[in-house]
Amino acid sequence: MNACAAVLVYDADCPVCRASADWVLRNAVAPDSFEFLPCRSVETRLRFPAIAETACLQAMHLVLQDGTILAGEQAIPEILRRTRRYRRAGVLFRLPGAGILSRFLYRAFARRRHRIAKRLFP
Repeated sequence: MNACAAVLVYDADCPVCRASADWVLRNAVAPDSFEFLPCRSVETRLRFPAIAETACLQAMHLVLQDGTILAGEQAIPEILRRTRRYRRAGVLFRLPGAGILSRFLYRAFARRRHRIAKRLFP
């Protein structure tokens, strides 16, 4: 693992979450820009006890090198910043109202992700 890698903790049992993690891996600046850990893994519980399993199952979490934990919509700009093609899109999250809108959209999607997965991945 790269010492500069951010750790993406996600629900590995969710097809949409796995597809999202795969997208992050494919678009990362470098293959070792991210480390990926499933929510329910023993390693996640040991390394990141501050991330409750229930919280992790509601939203992805990105753990930065300095220990900062970004959950859900807060993680998206940092993930985008670490991609090749989409890094400039992270600027959109700084626009007025973007935080409120992204929080609403992320949480609405996250609540419905299992239903969405059934339609996308039958």
